[in-house]
Amino acid sequence: MVSLRWCCNQKDGIKLIESNANLAKGYLKMAEDSLGTMSRERKYNLRSAVSACYYSMYYSLYAVCMKIGIKCEIHSCTLEFMKRMLNELYSLEDIRDIKKAFDARNIAQYYIDKNVLKEDSDYIIEKAPLFFEKTKEILAKINEKDTEKIREKLRHPI
Repeated sequence: MVSLRWCCNQKDGIKLIESNANLAKGYLKMAEDSLGTMSRERKYNLRSAVSACYYSMYYSLYAVCMKIGIKCEIHSCTLEFMKRMLNELYSLEDIRDIKKAFDARNIAQYYIDKNVLKEDSDYIIEKAPLFFEKTKEILAKINEKDTEKIREKLRHPI
């Protein structure tokens, strides 16, 4: 199991960088593109749809990270950052939803002999556009004070 402290000590783990609104917009665009892929592939290739679903949520989350000035190349650490540091922005349900999508994506991409349960794929595919919309709201309202509060908490991870 990953911890915030462990993630901050990894080479490709959580790092403070300059806040970058342009990268945040770029990741949000990638999230939107992934939603389109998810919708198109749903009828034809469920594995691809599930993967695109997860990436739409992940890119949405990463847009918030870029706005705050957080870089992380380990997905489980980005999710841990969300759970520990963005819990005033995202609900417990949001955190559970992206984790469910992460687990489904892992099955879809890495296991030939396993399938994502239909109720799980239906659920996350339904939730992905809502997650995207919520993230757009977060990006519109998050300010420099919020950003600095989160960055300061990260300087002293528990």
